[in-house]
Amino acid sequence: MNICIASYSFHGLLKEEKIDVFGYLESVKYRYHLNAADIWNGMLVSMEDDYLKKVRQALDERGLCLANLCVDGAHLWEPDAETREQNYRNALAHLHAAEVLGARTVRIDMGGRDTEMTEEQFEYTVKRYQEYTRRAQENGYMVGPENHWGASRVPTNIQKVYDAVDSPAFGILLHFENWDVDAQNGDQICAPYAFHTHLAAWVEPRYEEKLNMLADAGYKGYLGVEHHSAQNEYVQVAWQLASLQRTVALQAR
Repeated sequence: MNICIASYSFHGLLKEEKIDVFGYLESVKYRYHLNAADIWNGMLVSMEDDYLKKVRQALDERGLCLANLCVDGAHLWEPDAETREQNYRNALAHLHAAEVLGARTVRIDMGGRDTEMTEEQFEYTVKRYQEYTRRAQENGYMVGPENHWGASRVPTNIQKVYDAVDSPAFGILLHFENWDVDAQNGDQICAPYAFHTHLAAWVEPRYEEKLNMLADAGYKGYLGVEHHSAQNEYVQVAWQLASLQRTVALQAR
């Protein structure tokens, strides 16, 4: 399986102004020797085409594909209609960015602070994802939520939305062991829907189990290393990456 590193793994360095998206891409290629990026939009300083084309050029010059564009601030459901509209416009801007950058997958969260989804929320969520997936299918990528926060951290909500959207361009960014309901079974239930993955440091003792789960589900995407501590990030990421690479290598024997 191919491996990438989520740029959020360096959010501590970003806050200290010690890294930007171009430094991240340089690190991916020459520090960690990988062939794919996983860009969190918190590292992108503009949605203007001139800037996005510079990022795309940086990807191309390093021979990197963009496995995932991870979008915050564009989640679908908010109770306030004006906020929903703002998020919708932001989502469209990021779908355009994904097309300029050549992203293979795009994460746009479901939204909703509660684990329960109202009927209005569900219908709106399905409608928007159907719109986004039509665009994604026309442009050769996939789009969907991460089990990130709120309603998306319930496996049955993911199942219900997945079935209703009913598109080959829809899937999820599976963030392993990140569930509020049915945590014991959430990964297993939703692995068949995964188009991208994030493996945090706390999952490391169970990397082998998770890789077997993905293999059983026929997963073809990237394994995404994601670090969260905001401390000693270059070294901590190197440790997580090496542990995952070791597990992959042992399974291939």
